[in-house]
Amino acid sequence: MNSRQDSVALSGSYKKSELRRKSSPRFWNWIAKGYAKKPVADEATYQKKLAITRDYLRPDMKLMEFGCGTGSTALAHAPHVQHIHAIDFSGKMIEIARGKAQAAGVGNVRFSQSGIEEFEAPDASFDVILGLNIVHLLENRKAATAKVHRLLKPGGVFISSTVCLADMRTLFKYIAPAGRMLRLLPYVSILSKSELVRELTGAGFTIDVDWEPDRKEDASKVAFIVAKKMS
Repeated sequence: MNSRQDSVALSGSYKKSELRRKSSPRFWNWIAKGYAKKPVADEATYQKKLAITRDYLRPDMKLMEFGCGTGSTALAHAPHVQHIHAIDFSGKMIEIARGKAQAAGVGNVRFSQSGIEEFEAPDASFDVILGLNIVHLLENRKAATAKVHRLLKPGGVFISSTVCLADMRTLFKYIAPAGRMLRLLPYVSILSKSELVRELTGAGFTIDVDWEPDRKEDASKVAFIVAKKMS
């Protein structure tokens, strides 16, 4: 399986109560093994996202991915960069990712258990940061975006793939808050693409690529965005 599919995208860590912080990884730990076995929902779209991303990669670059899931996307990009540091809030996901890297003999990817909020690195550490199927699961989204901006080098890019529930005609955007209150589902924001773009530009990014898969299914509305940090 590659990065989390749109409907069950990766959870980040939450800056709320300690109870939420402790309970947040349980869902993802619980589904990790089954998730890793599932095929990619739309292989053509996934390959298109990989291709767009690789247009920005060079052999001397350092890449970071948060919400990396079981690591398939990080491992796919590993031959195209110098080093990747990939993190996920779920220990089970990271365990599977490390196993994949070892089996494939990939030595330039480091997998760590962490949310973007807890992750520490010096300013301007990375050329590229990936946040795939994760942004809509962050409760403190603006703080996470600001941190990504800080961690990027001038001219670096933040590449994200985000479910935009507010732009969809789906009952899930009404079910999700109730599921969260009952602790049956992780947090999911009812986010529109226009709101996402405003947040990125407000944080100091310019939009380099704004692409949406050509799908008829309303429930699959996803924004794939390459945002460049202004020098």
